[in-house]
Amino acid sequence: MYWVNFLHIYQPIDQSKEILKRVVNESYRPLFRGFLLTPGAKINLNINGALTELLIREGYNDVIEDIKKLAQNKKLEFTETAKYHPLLPFLKKEDIVRQVEENRKTNKKYFGDVYQPHCFFPPEMAYSKKVGETVSKMGYRFIILDAISYKGGKEEPSSDKLFIIKNSNNLIPLFRERRVSNCLMSAIIRSKKEFLELVKEDLKEKKYLLTAMDGETFGHHRPGLEKILLKILSGKKVKQIFFSEITNFFETGFEQIEPIPGTWASAAEDVEKGIQFYSWKDPKNKVHNLQWSFLNYLLKLSDKNLSLNIREKVDRAMASDQFFWASGEPWWSIEMIEKGAWTILQTLKSLPGISKKEVEKGRDYYEKIISCAFWWQRSGKIENLARKYKEAVRIPFKERTFEVGGEEVYKKIISLVEKRMFRASRNRNYEKAILWRDAIWKLKTKNDIYDLVHAVNLLRIELPEEFRQIDPKLNELFNKYKEKYDKIKPGQPEKRKA
Repeated sequence: MYWVNFLHIYQPIDQSKEILKRVVNESYRPLFRGFLLTPGAKINLNINGALTELLIREGYNDVIEDIKKLAQNKKLEFTETAKYHPLLPFLKKEDIVRQVEENRKTNKKYFGDVYQPHCFFPPEMAYSKKVGETVSKMGYRFIILDAISYKGGKEEPSSDKLFIIKNSNNLIPLFRERRVSNCLMSAIIRSKKEFLELVKEDLKEKKYLLTAMDGETFGHHRPGLEKILLKILSGKKVKQIFFSEITNFFETGFEQIEPIPGTWASAAEDVEKGIQFYSWKDPKNKVHNLQWSFLNYLLKLSDKNLSLNIREKVDRAMASDQFFWASGEPWWSIEMIEKGAWTILQTLKSLPGISKKEVEKGRDYYEKIISCAFWWQRSGKIENLARKYKEAVRIPFKERTFEVGGEEVYKKIISLVEKRMFRASRNRNYEKAILWRDAIWKLKTKNDIYDLVHAVNLLRIELPEEFRQIDPKLNELFNKYKEKYDKIKPGQPEKRKA
């Protein structure tokens, strides 16, 4: 098995100084300094040009220098992306090309000749045919996609061969493996041993494992997880490779495919309903509709020759953050919604030749967005949306076992989880003890949101002999349990915060 470990780091260009400081100190500095000290580590990194400039502007040059040193020492390879983190399927081709070119120009300026990306990362892994065609014409060899884009979640893509995207310039799609990526991001895996147990079946095969994760998860969102990642990367049993090396081990052109539009947060059910960009563009979300109408109004008015300064402002206004934080299922931030709408309004006002009437229409959009967002908050709609989101993926395990004749399986699972909770507590592994404790509470109260699958995977690893006794009966129940869940589960762990 060849491990392609990909990390994506990004912060909005107007991120608050306090949050940026925390992210740098809790995540970026310990991670990149740790990679420098970890023999054998190979990191595939995406850093948006907007974040590169932000780090320089705020005086975090040491982070840039550590990343540059990693690349010089052949421990890091860059990927390409769009500079201001827009959702590419909803941009014109010329806007995609410009943002990618600006991203390359910015990162080349600060990282120098070591910035030589071979692979393209579309922000949020948001893919459409237009994105594939544009990236292919720009000469990139690879594009990172989520497994959902293979066949809409109906079938896992083979990772022992390399596909080619139809009617492209031999563009190779590389698919993110959700299970391992999410186990790492969720802190389910807490040691080198557990990681090896998780991938032990894959280790025997000639295949690639592409994990793709937000870098800020390690240390910032989950304190201490950066140390665990570094320990895992120090292992010698798994060969780590760069994107550019993958064709050394696998033949290309085995099969031509047409990837399905989607993101790394999409669920199979989203694809079936045609709403795979749900978290950023929900057709039933009034705030989303107003946001997109306002942005498209700006883009229509700015569809002419602009100075570089004004064009950059327009590009910044395309950032996807404002849409993500207006989803309400469960992510919500009035501050981010207002900030995005204000950026569009100020950009609109700076356009040359803009009329008073056009500015007034823009101000009307801004006020409607803010008014709608505050009304959603005051009326309790956001609270209801968040609850609906959680309940949508709730299939109580107790109903699938204890209440349908599986009492023995249910009690055995509870017993095993309790044993692991007490052991973790004795070993002062409190995060894992909390995981077990929460799993027990959720199972007993029928509030499990399918975290149990992760818990059961861990039980298989940590208690193979005890688990083997109930495995056949549990698998029979799980097959029914998983059938529905596999269609509705999102592509990333639920916790995601700025």
